[in-house]
Order: sequence, then C-alpha cells, then structure tokens
Amino acid sequence: MSNLNGISDNEGARKKRMRVGRGIGSGKGKTGGRGVKGQTSRTGVAIKGFEGGQMPLHRRLPKRGFHNIFALDWNEVTLGRIQAAIDAGKLDAKQPVTEAALVAAGALRRAKAGVRVLGSGELTAKISLDVAHATKSAIAAVEKAGGTVTLPAAPETTGEAGA
Repeated sequence: MSNLNGISDNEGARKKRMRVGRGIGSGKGKTGGRGVKGQTSRTGVAIKGFEGGQMPLHRRLPKRGFHNIFALDWNEVTLGRIQAAIDAGKLDAKQPVTEAALVAAGALRRAKAGVRVLGSGELTAKISLDVAHATKSAIAAVEKAGGTVTLPAAPETTGEAGA
C-alpha cells in the first residue's frame, strides 16, 4: 500500500518541454528548429492561408447559402414524449402543459425560443397545451383526446408596404 506522499505519475506521462535556442549541445540551438532566414524564421508570422500569391483555396471556392439571423430556435417535443412524461408521473395532465412544466418534467433540457409540439406518437391523456407552436396533426390529436391547444396570437399584418 502506498502513502499519499509516495504517489507519482506513470513513467513517461509528463514530458519536459524542449528548451529551444539554448546552444548547439541541446540539439535545438542556433536557429531553434526554424530553418534558416526568411519570414517564417522571424517572430509574429501569420501566413496560414497564404499560397505564395496564388489565390487561396478559401477564396477560390464559391460562397453558398446563408444563415438566417432571425430564425427562432424551437424546443421540439412530440406528443409521444409528453404522454410518456404523464405516464411516468412527471407531468400533471390536469395542469396546463407549458414550456416550464416540460422542463421541470425532464421532457426538455432547457427553455429556448419556445416549444414546438410535433404530432408523432400516441396521446391518450386529456391535456391543455399552452405552447408557442404546434403542427396541425398535433392539434388534431390533442383535440381528438379531448384536450385544448392555446397558441399565441399571430401578429397582424396590414398589407401596406411603406406605412
């Protein structure tokens, strides 16, 4: 049995760093492994994508697609997952099923832009959904089971362009 003061790392687990530029006897003296002369032998060199004046690869390839900065990141949850949480006793079917309730039940990890309920899976419990978005099949399945779906009112558009 070893004592706490006798514990050591495995042999070769820790390697001392090479001290560069400390004389010819070290094997990494004089030029310090940088070759001879030129830009890359100096300090402060950043020529990662440089190809000797030829147009770099990242500029030769075409740009494609775009990233929508206004896109909302929904929490997607299926009716089957909601039913599983109700069956496990983690979600109360008598209370409205909201984003906070789903997070507390463990059906979602964290709250994002809002919950989007998908229609896959079987729903038998009569629930009251209070979410940001639900698919048509999800709404139909909830209403078939005797429940209700509450969605936020859609923003009204007047149709005038420069009003």
